[in-house]
Amino acid sequence: MSLKVVDNTTAEPAHKRNPGYPLDLDWVERVRMNRSALERRAGTIGARRTVKKDYQLAWLLKAITMIDLTTLNADDTPGRVERLCAKARNPIRRDILDQLGMGNRRILPGAVCVYHSFVKTAVDALEGSGIPVAAVSTAFPHGLAPVETKIAEIEASVKDGAKEIDIVIERGMVLRGDWQALYDQVKAFRKACGDAHIKTILGTGELATQTNIAKASLVCMLAGADFIKTSTGKEKVNANLVTSLTMIRMIRWFAEETGIEIGYKPAGGIATAGDALKYMALMKEELGTHWLQPHLFRFGASSLLTDIERQLEHGLTGHYAADYRQPMV
Repeated sequence: MSLKVVDNTTAEPAHKRNPGYPLDLDWVERVRMNRSALERRAGTIGARRTVKKDYQLAWLLKAITMIDLTTLNADDTPGRVERLCAKARNPIRRDILDQLGMGNRRILPGAVCVYHSFVKTAVDALEGSGIPVAAVSTAFPHGLAPVETKIAEIEASVKDGAKEIDIVIERGMVLRGDWQALYDQVKAFRKACGDAHIKTILGTGELATQTNIAKASLVCMLAGADFIKTSTGKEKVNANLVTSLTMIRMIRWFAEETGIEIGYKPAGGIATAGDALKYMALMKEELGTHWLQPHLFRFGASSLLTDIERQLEHGLTGHYAADYRQPMV
């Protein structure tokens, strides 16, 4: 079997980083979202068209390149992080890749995401692989520490080698409509990141309305966010297709107005290959195939890779392997 997929060793197209823009409160106040319409549209994703057979296997290989392979547990240890990094270096068993005709391809996840205290461990474990380390900072997951503490966390993660920083906004600023405060804080975080890319976690399950989510997305993008991200994975409600549609449409509007392409990262609860295919279909239909690249789309996930590996083996053998054949850590 030989699949046609994008070679992950190919250089990314030139991508202009978001420089940030002045806060436009008139634009923010014009934002409105119709939840019923969003729900109807989200209900069509994956229902009208599906990918099958070899095409599905190719999409799943592509999905691997857009995973932020993540461990964010209270009992994380250096050993667990090192095992996760070893999996990141070899995300799919070699025999599966060989049977797919992909043994000569470099299929790697978009990043490894860890707490900022494990950044150095991950950087050392991934040395020479080309896989960046993403750190969750700014008092993840609640985001309620003093701003000086949060900035110090960012700076420490960057110093230890993190190339991406996932920050958490203060949800209360959104619920109060204090857009200036949110803008100023995200802008300060962006400055502290330096050359490291910044992903702003909105905690969408705690923002009450789709309009609040849309407005928060816009303010973060105006403040210089490289990505907007749904959730910490610790909320009661994490990523879903309705919220994703809201955020993706704000990304599209922002690109139309500024010419700047912002990345999107759904996180929390994305555990199956079927989930991944739905989100990829959503991105393709709303933003185009161009957005299905690691510098513009990521999954925040810990168990997704295991199911994708099982599905790839099923595509070859017709049988589902036991989980232990694709151990994560």
